[in-house]
Amino acid sequence: MDDSGQGRPGTGGDDSPGGPPGRRPGAPRQPGPGGGILMGRPFGVPVYVAPSWFLVAALITWVFGGQLDRVLPELGRARYLVALFFAVAFYGSVLVHELAHTVAALRFKLPVRRIQLQFFGGVSEIEKESETPGREFVLAFVGPLLSLVLAGLFWLGLLAVRPGTVPSVLLAGLMLSNLLVAAFNLLPGLPLDGGRMLRAVVWKISGKPMTGTVAAAWVGRALAVAVLLGLPLLTHGGDIDSFGGTDSLTDALLAAVLAAIIWTGAGNSLRMARLREHLPGLRARTLTRRAVPVQAATPLSEALRRAGEAGARALVVVDAQGTPTAIVRETAIAGIPQHRRPWTETGTLAQELTDGMRLPADLAGEDLLEALRTTPASEYLVVEDTGEVYGVLSATDVERAFVAAMSRPAGP
Repeated sequence: MDDSGQGRPGTGGDDSPGGPPGRRPGAPRQPGPGGGILMGRPFGVPVYVAPSWFLVAALITWVFGGQLDRVLPELGRARYLVALFFAVAFYGSVLVHELAHTVAALRFKLPVRRIQLQFFGGVSEIEKESETPGREFVLAFVGPLLSLVLAGLFWLGLLAVRPGTVPSVLLAGLMLSNLLVAAFNLLPGLPLDGGRMLRAVVWKISGKPMTGTVAAAWVGRALAVAVLLGLPLLTHGGDIDSFGGTDSLTDALLAAVLAAIIWTGAGNSLRMARLREHLPGLRARTLTRRAVPVQAATPLSEALRRAGEAGARALVVVDAQGTPTAIVRETAIAGIPQHRRPWTETGTLAQELTDGMRLPADLAGEDLLEALRTTPASEYLVVEDTGEVYGVLSATDVERAFVAAMSRPAGP
């Protein structure tokens, strides 16, 4: 299974442009403990293998090894080595599928954070939304297209080898598995590639990306129910009387897992769309606190008095020429008792400014969140295009606005 997209969940999780609620938007993004093992950086994009892949690879090896025992009994125990090779080759095909999404995204100048191979497939974490429905459609379609191309190549290879041999069994298995990957991902519901294609079509017709997301997400939820109820019946040829054995339980469990992944992914897609609809309202200019300039040697009590008189909520340390050099940390001020403030120099509580801590006043939406992610800090200096100081932006204020945007209802 595959699901890649612009800052939205893959079959293995969610990834919003500013991070999930409860996570500071300015915090740096790391692969984290769930990132897995770094395998390489094709096209400059890191590829990780999640720990869950090893569990699935072992399961594929066991199941495919059992099938090999029926068609090539002469292999003996070596059948599991052949089955392991099939598992690795299958996930190699999944990687090609994901690379197709990645190359298309890079072609459209959409940054890709990483590719992760995981339980039930892979995910390409694309950080930004497509600008047009046409690009969205192409970005979604190239993955299944490459899976179909691989299936065709394996079919051609199958024609060139002798039937009943190890290569023929491997090529047949890889051909069928890629056909299944393509077919499954073309189902028209989020979070699958087909759902993104449906989203693009509805977006094109309605002119509203949110309308496309809502339609594709609800189709995705309908697909989840269909998989939950229909997959066990399909594997048993519609014969209800055949249920009850171990195979039936396995089929039902697989259907439940797939349905849960699709249902959750569809819901996450709706949540991400709602967030993106409100992100343009997240502006540095409107969130910035008014600040007053003070010298580093100014007593904290005097600096706070000046701020109070000016109606400001932040302090900026300037040099003798009036150039900002540091921002006084709000948490540091709170840690100084009232009786010590007349003897505490303001500069001792300040954080030196770096280039990444200077933000344009007109920064907004995903660009604002990306700037905070790139240079994590508690406060940022906000400046006009002329270089004039506009004020101080607190990461806490951005987080509050971010959570508020998540809680507001979105349009249809």
